[in-house]
Amino acid sequence: MRRIIGRPTTVRARVVALAFAPALALLALWTFTMVSVTGELRALVRLEGVYEDFGTPVDTAIGQIQIERRLAATYLGAGHRTSATLELMEQQRRTDRAVNAMRHAIRDGEGDRLSGRQRQALDAMVGAADELEELRHQVLSRDISWDRAVEAYGAFVEPGFDVQSALTALQAGQLAREAQVVVELVRVREFVSREDALVAGARAAGRLTDRQYATLTAAIEHRRVFERTYVADLPADSRALFEEFRRGELHGALTRSEDVMLGAGPERAGEAVAAESWRTTTDRAVKRYMELCTQAALNSAERGRTFAHQELIKAAVVGGLGLAAIGLSLWWAVRGAHRISRRLELLRDSADLLTTRQLPDVMARLSAGEEVNAAAEAPPLAEAEAEPDEIGQVGRSFNAARLAAVEAAVRQATLRRGLFAVLLTIARRNQALVHRQLKLVDTLERRTDDPEMLEQLFHIDHLTTRMRRHAENLIILSGAAPGRRWRRPVPVADVVSSAVSEIEDYARVEVPPMDRVGIAADAVADVVHLVAELLENATVFSPPHTRVTLRTGRERGGFVLRIDDRGPGLGSGPLHGAHRTLSHPDDFDPARHDRLGLYVVGRLAARHAIEVTLHESPYGGTTATVLLPGGVLADLEPQEPEVLEETDGVSPLP
Repeated sequence: MRRIIGRPTTVRARVVALAFAPALALLALWTFTMVSVTGELRALVRLEGVYEDFGTPVDTAIGQIQIERRLAATYLGAGHRTSATLELMEQQRRTDRAVNAMRHAIRDGEGDRLSGRQRQALDAMVGAADELEELRHQVLSRDISWDRAVEAYGAFVEPGFDVQSALTALQAGQLAREAQVVVELVRVREFVSREDALVAGARAAGRLTDRQYATLTAAIEHRRVFERTYVADLPADSRALFEEFRRGELHGALTRSEDVMLGAGPERAGEAVAAESWRTTTDRAVKRYMELCTQAALNSAERGRTFAHQELIKAAVVGGLGLAAIGLSLWWAVRGAHRISRRLELLRDSADLLTTRQLPDVMARLSAGEEVNAAAEAPPLAEAEAEPDEIGQVGRSFNAARLAAVEAAVRQATLRRGLFAVLLTIARRNQALVHRQLKLVDTLERRTDDPEMLEQLFHIDHLTTRMRRHAENLIILSGAAPGRRWRRPVPVADVVSSAVSEIEDYARVEVPPMDRVGIAADAVADVVHLVAELLENATVFSPPHTRVTLRTGRERGGFVLRIDDRGPGLGSGPLHGAHRTLSHPDDFDPARHDRLGLYVVGRLAARHAIEVTLHESPYGGTTATVLLPGGVLADLEPQEPEVLEETDGVSPLP
């Protein structure tokens, strides 16, 4: 029953789509949540590798720039000493190698691991390094003082702190605080390097100005403040490394040298500490600070990665449970959707079965006169009776509607049969009266010789003949057969003449000579009636001053009558409707009273397999073509007179 309609079932697809929609929305929300939650964690996992690939080359380049700064201060403060120039140029080459290595690492590294903020900070560092040549030109041409050169070199070092901050900015909470502490401790190394450059410039120049001395003392104080402040905030492992360094001889030597310079004042600060001792101390201190900061950064990255792995495991567990819940929800939704769709398909197919098979079959059986049990023809749906939900309620309502529809069809057919029975009774009575009237008129015609009276009687006879045809129309529409019968075949010319005599405007019809063809006795009455209806239609629907012509001939093993009128013709729509009426005469609709003649023609034609078609006539009107098949034709007996003799088959009514 579910495939009686022969079309794809869309109910299930729609119901399943409705079930999928919230599940897919939930899956999209789960995916967005997991990507958002794990994005930072995955970045933490990559942090150590990112720092090693990009942060280390930047640190190396900064270290070389700091050394070049010290030598540039020495060169500018020493005058035209050749050794200072050679040392500076040699250092510039080492700085260029470090900067080129940094550029190569940033340009050719795996940039897809970097965020937009990190890429911006690295590009800023490269851009600052590109301006290094201009500063070198000023230094070598002595267009800048040594203390201004120290400040200018600091501008090239400063972007490195932004790089350090950007490479560790992916962390959150305590890890973020730890990363920021490491960045601030990187500045301690810069302060030491700046002290070294200022001392080198002062020793080369022989003295410090008050402003230069203030810069030196500020660098010393900043180094000490930053170290005291941020070392205490480091985690235990990194803090232990710095504490060990602060207790060591190197840190003590650095502090003592700084104290000596602070006590010497601007005049003697450059000579307060021995050059070799200061150089050894600062070089070792800068290197050690770089090692400590690098190790602290690596420790922070390792802790971030460990934390990220733990959180990723938690996220995986929670995400797996969430995905399982989504899968269970989706399975439950699809299962429910399939169940609902099956029930909806049953209702749909039951409705299609009712409209395409049950009701037409019931109507056909009722039309054939069979007795129909409405309850047996519209059995209820078992699933609709078993389920108490809304679909079950719809099913029960559909069961009631289906039973009511079949019962209404039975009642309608019963009423229709009763109506046809009433029409048949009235038609039979009228037919009997008309027949008696025809006999009376015929008797009066034979008894009178008055021409005027004969003409009046002829008109009465003609009207009575037309009344008889209309009464027979009711009999034919009621499904019965008229009572007129003929004893032997009748020539087709006489049949056509009889049909012409049964219409009002018989004088407008032109009847041509016809072949000697006979019509079988049992078909004479129906052929006369059929041709009369078509002739009357032709005269009624054409202008009164025009003629209606007949053309005859033999075609396709039968005899053809063509009735041509000169009316306005039918359009494609009305012509299609007229053909449908002719081909389906059993679908008689009493409301379409304008097509009663076509219904009668269709039923008469169907009774004898006569083919009746309508099409445009050569005169612009309509041509009705009647093909009388071989079963309707009969041979004429030459010895018998060619007269139209009929017998009345009407039973007398009480």
